[in-house]
Amino acid sequence: MSVQQKSVDAIRILSAEAIEKAKSGHPGICMGAAPIGYELFADFLNFSYKNPKWDNRDRFVLSAGHGSAMLYSLLHLFGFDVTKEDLENFRQLGSKTPGHPEYGKTQGVETSTGPLGQGIANAVGMAVAEAHLAALFNKPGFDVVDHYTYALCGDGCLEEGIGYEACSFAGTQKLGKLILLYDSNNITIEGDISTNFSEDVATRFTAQGWQVIKVADANNLTALKIAIERAKSDLTRPSVIICKTKIGYGSPLEGNAACHGAPLGEDNLAKSREILGWTSDPFTVPEEVKAHCLAIAEEKCAKEYEWNQLFAAYESEYPLLAAQYKQFMSGAAPDFRAIEGLWNFDKAEATRSCGGKIINLIAKVSPNLMSGSADLAPSTKTEIKGSPYFSPEHREGCNIQFGIREHAMAAICNGIQLHGGLRAICSTFFTFVDYMKGGVRMSGLMNLPVIYVMTHDSIGVGEDGPTHQPMEQLIMMRSIPNVNVFRPCDGKETAAAFISAFTAHNPTVIVETRQNLPAYEKTGAEALKGGYVLDDCEGTPDVLLIATGSEVETCVKAKALLAGENIRARVISLPCMEIFDAQSEEYKDSVIPKSVKARVCVEAASHFAWYKYCRDYGELVTMTGFGTSGPAKELFDYFGFTPENVADKAKLSLENVRLDRYSH
Repeated sequence: MSVQQKSVDAIRILSAEAIEKAKSGHPGICMGAAPIGYELFADFLNFSYKNPKWDNRDRFVLSAGHGSAMLYSLLHLFGFDVTKEDLENFRQLGSKTPGHPEYGKTQGVETSTGPLGQGIANAVGMAVAEAHLAALFNKPGFDVVDHYTYALCGDGCLEEGIGYEACSFAGTQKLGKLILLYDSNNITIEGDISTNFSEDVATRFTAQGWQVIKVADANNLTALKIAIERAKSDLTRPSVIICKTKIGYGSPLEGNAACHGAPLGEDNLAKSREILGWTSDPFTVPEEVKAHCLAIAEEKCAKEYEWNQLFAAYESEYPLLAAQYKQFMSGAAPDFRAIEGLWNFDKAEATRSCGGKIINLIAKVSPNLMSGSADLAPSTKTEIKGSPYFSPEHREGCNIQFGIREHAMAAICNGIQLHGGLRAICSTFFTFVDYMKGGVRMSGLMNLPVIYVMTHDSIGVGEDGPTHQPMEQLIMMRSIPNVNVFRPCDGKETAAAFISAFTAHNPTVIVETRQNLPAYEKTGAEALKGGYVLDDCEGTPDVLLIATGSEVETCVKAKALLAGENIRARVISLPCMEIFDAQSEEYKDSVIPKSVKARVCVEAASHFAWYKYCRDYGELVTMTGFGTSGPAKELFDYFGFTPENVADKAKLSLENVRLDRYSH
């Protein structure tokens, strides 16, 4: 048996052993796709285990994230910081080898995967980033950005709609350095896929503009090698290699859905060792295999040395470009103090229009932006003026036409951000964030500072009706950990939202209006704290009026009505709950004093986020159902978002406090 075949079997056995010890995992894909993983790591993937974040490494995405044990086995064999003990601690609390790959937890893992199809779209984003950066920085003889993106998927990734969206986009964009390896075993959890996935995948990819290559038996390493070489040779289109595999290969459960998501069992693992002729102790491999894989890994580290030499010569020849490249890759935020006009908003304007101006002001000092929308840039105002749209003819373009593909758009932006060197902005109407929630959640999970611009934020959408009027979307976004959600009330708060987004290390959702909102004198940098006093009264307030976005105006007018009845009201703008809640207790109490129990919380969206601010005696002016079709002004009146109603609710809250005091 060749050392190459022994290495493949090492991946199979190490994976199965890790899963068996954990009593949890997915051995089927690990044993079936092991030859694909080995061939890619051994003969094609450029990496440096000594510097896993080397800029010009090839990227590998395990879209079928349930095959994580295989990835950890590969990383272990090829020198990364994944030890025998890490394999033994597979799926255990606090280990470096979690149940699905997690970005930032395991050396060599490029993205968190598990939700099927997300990884394909991440890989598309990485390929977009590579092509864009290459167009900006490469010069004749100096291809400082020159690498491939590989992804391994299974049947499930291609059944998911996001996979179709992403692959359609990639084919249109002719991303020739993107190679998708399809582990085609025709088995998912429920068994044979013939009853739910019978399409001709090859024809599908051909129609989407991909090169299609077939490998009849993935155990044939030579055939795999020829296929990947062929894929790399065509830079005019992405390539899919359809690799026929057998789930659980080499085990008694080969071809059986029983090995998809459950350990083989001790008896079947022992029989697998016999079938594969494996005699090494658990979690160990023959010295021959260890030496073979580490020798390959050492050779690959030389690629980084060669690139460093190339970049040194490039820096000498093109010092300004090299300096800009370093700035891009550092991820540094622009100097907002140098942006003239960033806070200059003094007239009534829709916050989506304000956001568009801000993006273009920032783009002048931060040329590493890529901004795209789901076919809505004229409405979301997210186009970077003066730059073409990214395309096969204009890789330098900073704008992206994602088409009507919200879910893939979010995940592609995650991939752009993961690649390094770029800041990703994507946009759509806020109600359609439903289609991309999975991608936003993955941004939060990985702490990726993707900026989501969501316009048409409420019943203010008006005549388009309840299908386009977001109700529950704000609470949905606010419920995702590590995501900051801004709903600004004017242009200066919108500027604060973007400054926060560009300096954060986590994603930000900026929710903007279609309709014009007034400009306030006292808004501005205070919004960076998430909440602040926008319009105060003399002395201690009797009641607090707390709002976001367009409803701040309603509260300002309600304050004036209450003043006519000698009721002192304080108007509090709360554009970002997450950031406000992270402030000191002293600051929070200075804005929303615990001693002032009468409160009204106002937002043209679901009420669920507001109870922590209303407390026991507060009143809500929020939505409890869907909107309806009609002119925006009439809708705000119809649903009670009027100064008069807010003032009445304030008096009711004061009465609640009075009655409670009386009862005691």
